[in-house]
Amino acid sequence: MYLNDISPEFGSKKERKRIGRGIGSGLGKTSGKGHKGQHARAGGYHKLGFEGGQMPLQRRLPKFGFVSRKARFTQSISVALLNRLSETEVTLEILKKNKLISNCIKYVKLHSSSKLDKPFNLKGIKLTKAAYECVINASGTVV
Repeated sequence: MYLNDISPEFGSKKERKRIGRGIGSGLGKTSGKGHKGQHARAGGYHKLGFEGGQMPLQRRLPKFGFVSRKARFTQSISVALLNRLSETEVTLEILKKNKLISNCIKYVKLHSSSKLDKPFNLKGIKLTKAAYECVINASGTVV
């Protein structure tokens, strides 16, 4: 056996279409494009998503949603949840350690819904006005 004797299996290789090479090729005259119409013209085809003049799907469906990246990693928690903590100093890491917020959260904002039992020192946590007054009234500090 020699390399020049090897040929591919019959039917495994398909011959390419030779368009516009006479009537005997089967693809002469109109070159397989039929008579007239948009598909027969040079450069005549539609844009991606074109539905023949019907309102396209991407315009029929409603627009929805935008969530800022910061909002995705921000969580709002109640001041009442701080009463569960044994520590007096509250940071993002302590809230994660005590499972009051999930690990992917980067920003926390406290809102007031009740009173604090003991004073807390808050570091790197945002507060609403009512939550700020609640912490100060419990003789806590905000840094």
